[in-house]
Amino acid sequence: MAHPLPSRYLTPDDLVEMFELPSVETVYQWRRKRTGPRGFRVGRHLRFDPDDVRAWVDSRRGEVAA
Repeated sequence: MAHPLPSRYLTPDDLVEMFELPSVETVYQWRRKRTGPRGFRVGRHLRFDPDDVRAWVDSRRGEVAA
């Protein structure tokens, strides 16, 4: 991720755009499988803290380097 993350909470659509994913369904699959960044619900809306997304990316980089 070459660009800084926004300071607002991110939506599943934001993750699709940032990671060039095929669809928002990928984000929901990550959530079901507990493999993606930690998210939380605001009512019925799924949101992601930019710090959690950054930590998830960093952990994924660590797995590749190991």
